[in-house]
Amino acid sequence: MTLSNLLSRTVSKVGRRSMFTASKPDTVHPNWLRVGLSFGTAALLWGLLFKQHSTDVNEYKVRNGLE
Repeated sequence: MTLSNLLSRTVSKVGRRSMFTASKPDTVHPNWLRVGLSFGTAALLWGLLFKQHSTDVNEYKVRNGLE
């Protein structure tokens, strides 16, 4: 067996998806825990970003004598 045959067999096995293991997302009954965690995490990160930005702006003003 040549190297190219071995590689093509390996790639074809890796590239396949079984219809029994892959599932479509359920749009009728979403997982509310995951949805809540996603939105909560996003809100927390945005809050930390705004807090850090205001801290950085205040430090900039103090360093440059603008305040």
